[in-house]
Amino acid sequence: MPGTDGFAALVADGGICFGGDYNPEQWSREVWREDARLMREAGVNLVTVGVFSWAMYEPTPGAREFDWLDEVLEVLHGQGIGVDLATPTASPPAWLGVRHPETLPVDADGVRLVAGSRNHFSPASQVYRDAALAITRDLARRYATHPAVRMWHVGNEFGQVCHGDEAAGRFRAWLRDRYGDVDGLNEAWGTAFWSQRYASFDEVLPPRRMPYHPNPTQSLDWRRYSSDLLLGVYREQRDAIRAIDVSRPITTNFMGFFPLVDYTSWADDLDVVADDAYPDPGDPHAPSSSALRQDLMRSLRGGEPWILMEQAAGAVSWRPHNLPKSPARSRLESLQAVARGADGICFFQWRASRAGAERFHSAMLPHAGPETRVHQGIRRLGADLARLRSVTGARVRARVALLWDWSSWWAATEVARPTDRLDPLEQLRAWHRVLWADGVAADVVHPGTDLSRYDAVLVPNLYLMEPADAEALTAAVERGASLVVGPFSGVADANAQVRPGRFPVLLAGLLGVSGEEWAPLPDDGVDLIPSGASPVDGAGPARPRAAVLGELLRADGADVLATFGPGHLEGAPAITRHAPHTGAPDEGSAWYLGTVPDDDTLAAVLRAALDAAGVEPALPGRPGRDTRRTPGDDVEAVRRGDVLFLLNHSGEPARLDVPGNWTDLLTGTPVSDEVTVGPTDAAALLPAEAGHRAPAGLANQGDRQ
Repeated sequence: MPGTDGFAALVADGGICFGGDYNPEQWSREVWREDARLMREAGVNLVTVGVFSWAMYEPTPGAREFDWLDEVLEVLHGQGIGVDLATPTASPPAWLGVRHPETLPVDADGVRLVAGSRNHFSPASQVYRDAALAITRDLARRYATHPAVRMWHVGNEFGQVCHGDEAAGRFRAWLRDRYGDVDGLNEAWGTAFWSQRYASFDEVLPPRRMPYHPNPTQSLDWRRYSSDLLLGVYREQRDAIRAIDVSRPITTNFMGFFPLVDYTSWADDLDVVADDAYPDPGDPHAPSSSALRQDLMRSLRGGEPWILMEQAAGAVSWRPHNLPKSPARSRLESLQAVARGADGICFFQWRASRAGAERFHSAMLPHAGPETRVHQGIRRLGADLARLRSVTGARVRARVALLWDWSSWWAATEVARPTDRLDPLEQLRAWHRVLWADGVAADVVHPGTDLSRYDAVLVPNLYLMEPADAEALTAAVERGASLVVGPFSGVADANAQVRPGRFPVLLAGLLGVSGEEWAPLPDDGVDLIPSGASPVDGAGPARPRAAVLGELLRADGADVLATFGPGHLEGAPAITRHAPHTGAPDEGSAWYLGTVPDDDTLAAVLRAALDAAGVEPALPGRPGRDTRRTPGDDVEAVRRGDVLFLLNHSGEPARLDVPGNWTDLLTGTPVSDEVTVGPTDAAALLPAEAGHRAPAGLANQGDRQ
């Protein structure tokens, strides 16, 4: 793809993209020149411009005022700083909503929102879409050949939902395309229940405020439609740009595991995946949760490099209580993203805003100016990223797949379930946390992904399952992979209708276990009783426990590794392992967890499955310890290409065994067999035999620390 090649060329030309959102419309011309100089001195090479500039470009309907942007681009280009030029369509000018109230979104209560903030548009509004396309085309025509423009950025953090009449019409059209006729819709939605049957698509409405529970399939399809509707808005603007500029990469910014948009269905429409990430400094699991979303971003386009488009240099301003983030932690989070495949490290924003809702949001250049701890930290990071230029383009090689599906997540979190405490995303985080602690790389992939390159396939929760999904998991086990499946999986089909039979119906033969009842557990959980030489036995200092949900299971050939203790499920299998004996010479094993076990028990099961698959950690063993590290060590190990990244998220120095001879790319110092990584610090170790040539200009970057 030309755009994808364009991002690779951008990185090859300038190294890791480093910068952030820049809003010059908030400042005078004198400040523009000061900003560009300070950017250059900090090592900034790419800034996003124009995200919220629509009212400046088009102050009245049809007007075009671009002269100020011409000057901004010249100033930035004069300092060698590239521009990621945004379409300003995430925040229309107030006049659009005032003159055309039909462009404003309607919430589920039927209330039409007003202009005055941001995101004040309905993606279903044709008037909005026409106006957005017009400004996008004019921007592309004017700047497609400008040497400062290196990349295009469509909209901003797509996630708008509208329940109005125009949205209802588009929803009906989407349903016609999906089901063909109203009989198909009635069958898929199960409208015989509660007398919900429709005689015509014209009777179908969005899931607005209702007296009681909505139809779960209606809600699921609404979420699918809303994601597709936004994708259509993105595509219109992208295609308008691509018709004029055939080479520069085009992207938009994702938001991790965002619940309103299915990013797996969007990724192929982006030339490079970009993500906005704001981990909470007060969250003890923030490092592992960040690693998970970075693995997702890397995996969305098959392992290609991606961009951390936004993060905070210090504190954010939108939490009720905004804990600050130190420059050391900001640097470490940035290096973590590079370790997990990012070729771009950017922030919101360059210069702190004096006015508006984000006036207390941190920036690369704080209100107090460049002689500040935050800005000096930014300069240090710029020098670090220059030293890591040789890492660009390299891949993280993962032998473990974590299955994740947005539709399944949506369906599994609808109302009227056995429990609302079983959160698929929290399950994914808990399972990934074991891999993170052990230094085991994983790709986060969706059903339908080719699993042939993975030695272990982990399915924390896949509520929706189709026959093709089950066939792919079976094939993985037959060729020798370890499969681990979590509770409340394979419950329903793609229409969220429960599959009759002993669950999980499509996997019962593969797993050698089947269930008949979902049983939420008491608040304090229940004991798990290990069976025989189970890996669960002695997994942790405390007795094994089950929480949230249990399943009344029957072993149909599987080995029972643990049973439920006293209570409703007493004596029933809780954790099982099965070798299906299909006759395949290298057949693997299929493990099933019919509950949510404690952290130590979960880790024991996953480690046993990974051991059986021959999956090794990134960090070599340490004397007197297992090759894997236990959760809580807080030293993250991940390999990107030839480089071993060690990231110490703790407040204490960590001494680690690294057999062989290495060079730390961050310091240029040689390392032999052992390295000490300071608190909130990192090392990027390149094997000596791989060789290393410092990028041009590195000495100058180092002088800026």
